[in-house]
Amino acid sequence: MACMKRVFLAVGLGVWAITFGTAAAPPASPARPAPAPQAFFQEVAGRFQADPAAPKGRVSLLVAGPDGSVRTHGQGGWHQHRKGRWHPLIPGSGVPAGRFTLPDDAGNLVASDLPKTSVIQVLPMGQGLLVVSTHRLDRWDSGKWTREPWPEGWALAQVAVARDGTWWAACSHGLVRRTASGWEPESVIDAGDRAWAVRSVLGVAVDASGQLWFASKAGVGCRTPKGWRFFEGKDGLPWNEFTGIAAGPAGEVWFTTSRGVIRWTGSRFQYRQGPRWLPSDAVSQALVQPGGLAWFATADGVGFIDQQAMTLAQKAEHYEREIDQHIRRTPFGFTAEAPLKIPGDRASASPDDSDNDGLWTAMYGAGECFAYAATRDPKAKVRATKAFEALRFLQTVTQGGNPSPPKGYVARTIRPVEGPDPNVGRIEGDREEAKRDGLWKVYEPRWPKSADGRWYWKSDTSSDELDGHFFFHAAYFEHVAETPEEKDRCREVVRDLADHLMSHGFNLVDIDGQPTRWGRFGPDSLNRDERWAAERGLNSLSILSYLAVAGQVTGDPKYLEAYRELVDRHGYAQNLMFPKVQFGPGSGNHSDDEMAFMCFYNLLRYGKDPSITDRVRYSFYAYWAMEAPERNPFFNFAFAAHALGKDIRNVWGEFSVHPWDGWHEDAMATLRGFPLDRLNWPHQNSHRLDIVRLSRQQARDLYDPRDEGRGHAVDGKVLPVENRHFEHWNTDPWRLDYGGGGNVLGSGTVFLLPYYLGLYHGFIEKPR
Repeated sequence: MACMKRVFLAVGLGVWAITFGTAAAPPASPARPAPAPQAFFQEVAGRFQADPAAPKGRVSLLVAGPDGSVRTHGQGGWHQHRKGRWHPLIPGSGVPAGRFTLPDDAGNLVASDLPKTSVIQVLPMGQGLLVVSTHRLDRWDSGKWTREPWPEGWALAQVAVARDGTWWAACSHGLVRRTASGWEPESVIDAGDRAWAVRSVLGVAVDASGQLWFASKAGVGCRTPKGWRFFEGKDGLPWNEFTGIAAGPAGEVWFTTSRGVIRWTGSRFQYRQGPRWLPSDAVSQALVQPGGLAWFATADGVGFIDQQAMTLAQKAEHYEREIDQHIRRTPFGFTAEAPLKIPGDRASASPDDSDNDGLWTAMYGAGECFAYAATRDPKAKVRATKAFEALRFLQTVTQGGNPSPPKGYVARTIRPVEGPDPNVGRIEGDREEAKRDGLWKVYEPRWPKSADGRWYWKSDTSSDELDGHFFFHAAYFEHVAETPEEKDRCREVVRDLADHLMSHGFNLVDIDGQPTRWGRFGPDSLNRDERWAAERGLNSLSILSYLAVAGQVTGDPKYLEAYRELVDRHGYAQNLMFPKVQFGPGSGNHSDDEMAFMCFYNLLRYGKDPSITDRVRYSFYAYWAMEAPERNPFFNFAFAAHALGKDIRNVWGEFSVHPWDGWHEDAMATLRGFPLDRLNWPHQNSHRLDIVRLSRQQARDLYDPRDEGRGHAVDGKVLPVENRHFEHWNTDPWRLDYGGGGNVLGSGTVFLLPYYLGLYHGFIEKPR
């Protein structure tokens, strides 16, 4: 029997085990974790391209001024950043052309006899400065220059001075140390007798605890109190084309490279690349100020990355303000994303309809429902109520016009008639789509007009829209609707939509009298038509969750009777055991994932049928197991809400469905890691050394079997959210590279929904 039980478990978890090379899932976490604290440090990046006084073009040197200022040297000479402002340091008339200049403590420029192009580093040294050139060392002290000894022909990359006064250099002859008899190579041997740092060392630094670091093409080494420690791609090192190292006051170490910057936090490496984080990926030098603010000299000016104290509640309010100011569309406040007329300029936001305004507004509104349940903040109730009215309008706008679908039908989205007619030229696109998709519907108008002539509304509504509507309405009815009038208004919307489905054979019927392309939930399609085999599991899960919500909201027993009919006569409880056609982590349709989690959450919360609870919970467990490597806080919180401390029983016995160790930490790392900047900046990761590409077999997808640059980090999980950009949770998180031009502002819903859900379920501490 134990063997049979393992076989049963393998149905859901076997592909996970094969994919990540382990015979068993990680340990489970049955205990409820302590609520995550509100306070954290938010990473914030800054650039100065728009500041006319800031340095422009290539910047090669960063020097800490004696007054806390930062001085830069580049194509435009010396500049200084002090008290939040830039100003140039202008050389005097006595400075020879073509020679290197250096600012003294007062900011005056003095000339050296060095060629301007040879200096690669200026290092504070006592009361003076050490000037490092490619083949020489010069010291400026007490108003005069002194030439320091350096071996002829050795090419310098960087110099570091330890607290005990030892000089270290990274150079063409390896990692070297200055002694009484001159510069001598340091022997660096790893446990496998490999010699590191024997030549072409690219950077050296001493961190706040006195540990020596070096960087080379082979990787990074750190001399700890226990001996040398080495890092390569397999150890999480992202890249190796180093240009230098800078140590910070809290033990952090920054590595500059030709393709971005890398931070060692004390336990792991973090990679920052692309215009979200830097003016240019070509970074020549870093400087870390006493407060931890890291400055970077790049090929296109100067940037910085800071860690600012913040709470999760403050972060949520930041996204809420951005949604209110730039993203809401129409008087109803539909919430998706907003294209920008000017890249990078939020004030130029021009929000337009998306294909799924109902779904995205529903997910935003559901977050507000959980926010109100957790905090009783009246602003959350106002936002949730506005979302309810927007979704209700998608149901009422379809009625009374010509043509008009049956009562209860919901539109995908709306457009004002003052804009271009969205039907013009549309039919040709439908005909082309039908050549690829044999079930695609070709009809006109796809955008009918409302009865009052004010709106175009989009038809052919899909199952993901309905999943969002029912997910929202359940949360709104339970957590927000308080007065009898509010309750009745919600009941009417849910009843009309559920009755529409039941009266049409569990299908969503469009203006042409036929089910929409993705709106089939009845047994004739799901159980008896092979064309719908791939949708059988998910759509069975969806319709059962809809009926559970309708029964909960209206109190009408007919919805439970319909639910029982689908379970008892048509096997829908068996269908939902396998709601996703996939080939392991990273495969399948990622839109299905967020749909499934909403439906699982609702079915377990509002379903009144204990006879199938174990099957639903096990199916949820198997589904979550495939999604666990994605570090998704919405998925993790939705699952944990129904799985913590739970066991299920079947014919082989009883076993745990607790989430695995790390689920809470992964969720919180993603929430904290979300950049405040939600613009669609590009990210490049496919070149990284710490990437494991999905094999063609693992990456295979039901709809697109090609492997187009997909993979995961060496820990088996998708890349952190700081290295990706997506508007919604339906984006493929296994993709390595992301396009974009800073011309679309994404909604903060991807943060707000899981944050408020985690707050409601006690996974995050309440704001004070």
